[in-house]
Amino acid sequence: MPRSFYRAGPDHRAGAAVTFLDVRRRFEFRSVEIGRWVTEPEKQRSAGLFYDALCDLMTILGGTESLISLRSTLALQYGIGGRPGVSAHYTPATRSFALAKNAGPGSIAHEWFHAFDHYIADKLFTGTPKGAFGSKLWLIRHDAVAHPLNSRLEDCYRAVLLDPTGSRPSELFRHSAKADKAAGVNYYSQPEELCARAFEAFVQDAPLKNAFLVSGTKETEEARLGLYPQGAQRDIINNAFRSYFHSLGRALRQKPA
Repeated sequence: MPRSFYRAGPDHRAGAAVTFLDVRRRFEFRSVEIGRWVTEPEKQRSAGLFYDALCDLMTILGGTESLISLRSTLALQYGIGGRPGVSAHYTPATRSFALAKNAGPGSIAHEWFHAFDHYIADKLFTGTPKGAFGSKLWLIRHDAVAHPLNSRLEDCYRAVLLDPTGSRPSELFRHSAKADKAAGVNYYSQPEELCARAFEAFVQDAPLKNAFLVSGTKETEEARLGLYPQGAQRDIINNAFRSYFHSLGRALRQKPA
């Protein structure tokens, strides 16, 4: 029996069936590729889930279709390739995010933010390396391009990566570094991973709920370990993301996509 995903939100397609072609056309993704082992029934069902999840994300962000596809620079892959043990991943070199056929659901918000964090890097700073993420650059550079939207984005990075004084690492970073040390890896405490998980929490806390879009920031072992924002820091981060993306959405609606 196909797995079901909890969702509480508006009907974006009047109950009609959609295809991945509809997904590509609605958001103007650069490309949408489906794996050869994805059956026709799986394609039909997954297309509806993706369509609703991306519409829900657009609604939560107060943005436009062009924001979701990052001005048609982003490619989507479903059920293609992948990495052993990894259900979803974003590849900067090809500007594509991929979800495994049976293990990717709930990861869309996380991987989309990686794509956004990469896309926005050269809007926040000049002379950026091709694979750079804005979050990591923000920690090591202090020459952001002056713009009201960039200031709001910097507020987001600051809320995730630093404590309220702005002079020490955040509680989220400290918990993540502890988890890295216990596992003998350098993953959870990377700036881009901290920010992607913080973005997941922001999306999951929105009134509109979609478990295919995001899940796991509250009642999981990762959450219990403090790998997602908690308490006051979570509130600060949520407010920062809301302020930035709603401002960005207003700007996008005021000029051609």
